[in-house]
Amino acid sequence: MTADREQKPVEILLVEDDPADVQLVQEGLREAAVSNNLNVVHDGVEALAYLRGEGQYTAAVLPDLILLDLKMPKKGGLEVLAEIKADSILRRIPVVVLTTSDAPDDILRAYDLQASLYVTKPENLDEFDRVIGLVRDFCLTVVKLPPRK
Repeated sequence: MTADREQKPVEILLVEDDPADVQLVQEGLREAAVSNNLNVVHDGVEALAYLRGEGQYTAAVLPDLILLDLKMPKKGGLEVLAEIKADSILRRIPVVVLTTSDAPDDILRAYDLQASLYVTKPENLDEFDRVIGLVRDFCLTVVKLPPRK
């Protein structure tokens, strides 16, 4: 881990329209051994505005990691993922797809669009908490995130 990473919290953008799932992710990230700052947007249009620093997000900090739901209003997660990976600045940000869909077509399309990981949300609350803990620990303590510029 670089000195920059040790001094600054990991910036995480959660793109999720379900308030219950937002709360579960927030709770799971609070238990992280690594300091992190979670920002939440509720649809794909809002996610892209955040990432591009548009509108109310002019002061937004680019995330080090994106947790992306697929099934959202306005613009779906696969469309958002495609736009992120087509952008020369955003494409290096790791994107973890975190969704209820276990459809093979969604999984293949997400990886074709260069998702870093594809995780299916369990329906069971305890299992959901366990999976969030695994994703949190893996992404924040094992994975080397791209350095900030």
